[in-house]
This record gives sequence, C-alpha cells and structure tokens, in this order.
Amino acid sequence: MSKIYIISILSILLAASFAQINDKCLQCICKIESGCRPLGCAWDVNSNSCGYYQLKQVYWIDCGKPGGSLEACSKDKACSEKCVRAYMTRYGTRCTNGRTPTCQDYARIHNGGPTGCQKTATVGYWNKVAACYNSG
Repeated sequence: MSKIYIISILSILLAASFAQINDKCLQCICKIESGCRPLGCAWDVNSNSCGYYQLKQVYWIDCGKPGGSLEACSKDKACSEKCVRAYMTRYGTRCTNGRTPTCQDYARIHNGGPTGCQKTATVGYWNKVAACYNSG
C-alpha cells in the first residue's frame, strides 16, 4: 500500500516539474490583458494591476518578486513572462489536483488566483483567451 502512495506522489511531482505554460497560451493571456503592451499600473478589483500581464502585488510576490519591484517587472516583458511562468509552475498542478494543466487551467489561474481553474467566475476570461488560442 505504501509503495502505491509513494508512486502516486512521485507521479504528481514529476507532472508538476514538466507542467509549463506554452508560448502561445502565454501570448494570448498577454493579448487579452493589455494588447501585449506595457500598461502603467491602474486600480482594478481592490488593487493595482500593472503591465503586460496586469500583475498584482500578491501575484508578483507569489512568483518570486523578480525585477526588484512590481512596477519595474511589469514594464519589462521578459520579467513579466518569467513571473507568469513561475506562478503557473507554482500553482498549475495544485489547482488541477495533479493533472497536467491545460491553457484553460493556466488562463483561469492567471485570472482567478491559485484556485482559479476551479472557479466559475473565470470561465468568461477563459473564453476570451480561447478565442485567441484557438485561432489560426
């Protein structure tokens, strides 16, 4: 019984280490968030949202605080992408209970936080990202 448990845990950890958001999904999120432009910070749903991916302070902290500050990172596309990728690596399989996340899961996590892939409130956001992701 304990061997099965250990194998299950190792499988989940292995899936988490290979689960990464693909470039197309990342670019579609960028397009939906800002038209893929380095927008300044603006008040949105109880806190500022900044830059290419409309990052919030708590998101930036959760992604490891790259770039020295939220404002600096959010204006730099490479830093912003690093932040989003780190956030998705951290929360992707946690939200999906170990299943390899899809672009839908990642988009909904980006929009709704660590458990966003489970929230019905993020479906509309996914529909916007999906229109980009599923287009030629």
